[in-house]
Amino acid sequence: MSGGDIAGLIAAGVFAVLVGFIAVPLLKFGRVLDQTRDAIKEASDGITPILDETATTIHETNKQLARVDVITRNVADVTGNVSALVSLFAATVGGPLIKLAGFSAAVRAAFGWTRGSRRSRTTTD
Repeated sequence: MSGGDIAGLIAAGVFAVLVGFIAVPLLKFGRVLDQTRDAIKEASDGITPILDETATTIHETNKQLARVDVITRNVADVTGNVSALVSLFAATVGGPLIKLAGFSAAVRAAFGWTRGSRRSRTTTD
């Protein structure tokens, strides 16, 4: 064997060791990728039922919101009816009550039936 052959064998040995050193991290990286793939598969398998439940929950919530909307429309109608009834009552009974209160105040003033006038007579007598 010549010097060139020995140098070639040494270079081939060094190259084989270098390939061995590079192969170890590549194998570990392959395992990491496998574990990542498994984790993603498990996550997607777990997310699918959650998304289905969320869709069902949103659907039921929309149903309830539609019911609440009907109720609030009915409440608005009732509020309008009550407001109209109060206005009618105030127009019908309110005017005469105000006149009656004014009349009774005038009668008290005319006859001196106020509390202040009674007290002033009892304290001066």
